[in-house]
Amino acid sequence: MKDALIVSALSLVPKHAVSGWMGALARARLPGPLLRLALRWYVWKYAVDVSEAAAPLESYTSLVDFFTRELRPGVRPIDPDPEAIVSPADGKVYACGIVENDRIPQSEVQHFSAKELLAGREGYEGGSYIVIYLSPRDYHRVHTPVAGTVDRFQYVPGALWPVFPAATRKIPYLFSRNERLSAMLQSAVGEVALVMVGAFGVGRIRVVFDPIVSNTGGKQTVERDVRPAPRLARAAEIGRFEMGSTVVLLFPPGKVTFTCKPGDPVRVGQRIALPASPT
Repeated sequence: MKDALIVSALSLVPKHAVSGWMGALARARLPGPLLRLALRWYVWKYAVDVSEAAAPLESYTSLVDFFTRELRPGVRPIDPDPEAIVSPADGKVYACGIVENDRIPQSEVQHFSAKELLAGREGYEGGSYIVIYLSPRDYHRVHTPVAGTVDRFQYVPGALWPVFPAATRKIPYLFSRNERLSAMLQSAVGEVALVMVGAFGVGRIRVVFDPIVSNTGGKQTVERDVRPAPRLARAAEIGRFEMGSTVVLLFPPGKVTFTCKPGDPVRVGQRIALPASPT
């Protein structure tokens, strides 16, 4: 009943408008004392480890500037095995496994469509998926799980439902309904789809290989080749959330074996999978 009431209340909220206002406020250059007060409250509320940040708290010029903070060199070591597939984000493993009948779980009772997540793009049935949720305390930049070339991307404007448990339990196909920006990474384990999923309150999503910015009023799906296609090293920055949300990785069938499980905390550069052994 509580879940139903929460979702019913949220259905009445103009989520794009409110998220836009929240994003604008987060990007605003507030007076120094007010901004420092807001940042200190945020750090206290969500137990953010500011010792990892590359800059002192007083140096940030807006809430978004802090949300997208860079980390100090060395605080996210990359797994030394060059074949290891590493986490693209700090967060918690929401789910991982094999795509069966186009279904990926988003909770114990709901699922979403891999094909719809990628706006009809196929090739991942029987492949592997992992869903990583970023909480408000987490580092909000997203990195590559493997070395590869980004040759194509797509942006799908959509809903902005929140992704907390009450919503994922009640709203079918939430992750494939929400706004999302996907990068196709050609790698040693085949094409890896890295999907950054927006949510309520997530101001914008940006990527390093194209000037496109999400949640700026566009209504049409954008899909295009990246030319020239950049070659990114493993654990290189590929994008960022202006506030947090969820990252979904999709791998081709039979290419990877996960070394993590649902509920595990993960950090950028930490091993989450290995290439599957040849059969």
